[in-house]
Amino acid sequence: MTVGFVTLGCDKNTVDTERYRAELTANGASVTNDLSAADVIVVNTCGFIDAAKRESIDALVDAGGYKRSGACRTVVAVGCMVERHREELTGELPEVDLFLGTSDADRLVPALIERGVLVPTLAALHPGVRQYGGDLPHVRYLKVSEGCDHGCAFCAIPLMRGRHRSFALDDVVREAQLLELQGARELNLVAQDLAHYGRDRRDAVTLPELLTAVAAGTSVPWIRLLYLYSAGLTDRTLDLLAGEARLVKYLDMPIQHGSDAVLQRMRRPERAATIRTTVERVRRMVPEVALRTTCIVGFPGETEDDVTRLLDLLEDVQFERVGIFTYSAQTGTRAYDLMDDVPEAAKFERLERVTEHQRMITGTRYEERIGTIAHAIVDRAMADADDPEARVGGGVQARLSWQADDIDGVTYLDRSELAPGTIVEVHVDEVVDDYDFRATVRRVVLEAPGPIHAGAARRQLPLAASGAGTVGSFGR
Repeated sequence: MTVGFVTLGCDKNTVDTERYRAELTANGASVTNDLSAADVIVVNTCGFIDAAKRESIDALVDAGGYKRSGACRTVVAVGCMVERHREELTGELPEVDLFLGTSDADRLVPALIERGVLVPTLAALHPGVRQYGGDLPHVRYLKVSEGCDHGCAFCAIPLMRGRHRSFALDDVVREAQLLELQGARELNLVAQDLAHYGRDRRDAVTLPELLTAVAAGTSVPWIRLLYLYSAGLTDRTLDLLAGEARLVKYLDMPIQHGSDAVLQRMRRPERAATIRTTVERVRRMVPEVALRTTCIVGFPGETEDDVTRLLDLLEDVQFERVGIFTYSAQTGTRAYDLMDDVPEAAKFERLERVTEHQRMITGTRYEERIGTIAHAIVDRAMADADDPEARVGGGVQARLSWQADDIDGVTYLDRSELAPGTIVEVHVDEVVDDYDFRATVRRVVLEAPGPIHAGAARRQLPLAASGAGTVGSFGR
């Protein structure tokens, strides 16, 4: 059986797809990037906002088309959108043969065996084993927990992924080691809220202990923290971030708004004053830190005064980057019953206004970086860059430590011979098109990882049957 994957949504879906790939290949399947050649197409859906749902449905319809034009015999829909909307999807998408939500993700292999398209084999897997399918193997995502206990009024994540469950510390460290052996140079730790790690396990192991263990158990040079509520950011975590050289001085802290009235209706734990205080504390304790956040405009009841308060907070706090979205009502959430009284035109006008305001702030913050010495990680040769203009003139495309993968722009370096995964020291020369940088390489700090040879691993990783542990079983 040959299988192709389409992965949509967040980094946590990327991790899940890598686990699906590993499970299927362990049971005799081969993976292809050519969907027309795939016997089975698995679409990992996203149901976070309306635009993501539309993208997921389009991907499923496109996959169904390969039943007519390609080798496809089975289309499988998995993930968050299926968990929330399985019943209606089943009636509307006859081209899809299997619907598996996040709560029955471990049913993929048995379901394909039952359909007769997959012949099982007995394979031992490392807990949390994953098979990478992207084009940057040195950049990997490490999911440390699943689900969410926060009661944000706008968010359907708890309905799609369940209550918060922290993965066991030993499992997380072993998976981090496995990713390092696969060539990882940057580990992005992800969860719905990293600050909640360990609170449900009641074994005195929380985020600081996790960070210490991952740093001690691996040699990965960049460890980045993504998605951490500011309300749970402790001094112990900040001390570690400041003192451990391999923890990237970067935090992604979603605030969602700057008006107390909106934050209260959103059921968010922070208020504008506490956000300001927390950001001041973070920058005092970790002076080189880069801060990213996300905001929602157009939430029910939002007024022009609320938008002004958001703009004022962004001006005061000076985040390096902000992701801004318009509100869309999600069935089953507390906000769904609120009157969606902000017209769509007003939502998009506010989106453009806040985006432009933040663009000026980002420009100012980035101009302050010019002339500094920093570290960068090489991602790809310029010939492989997405931007056609970037492919002119040679060099390589990289990211500075304050640029997270895929969301914070890129940095163009002047050395074309540097392989992906190389870490270099650079002089930051200029800002390009508001969000990118150009830099000059001063020296190579760490060469690109070489190929992994059998028996070359520095650590012996235990094997376990597929589904053992908390990581390899999708957190259940």
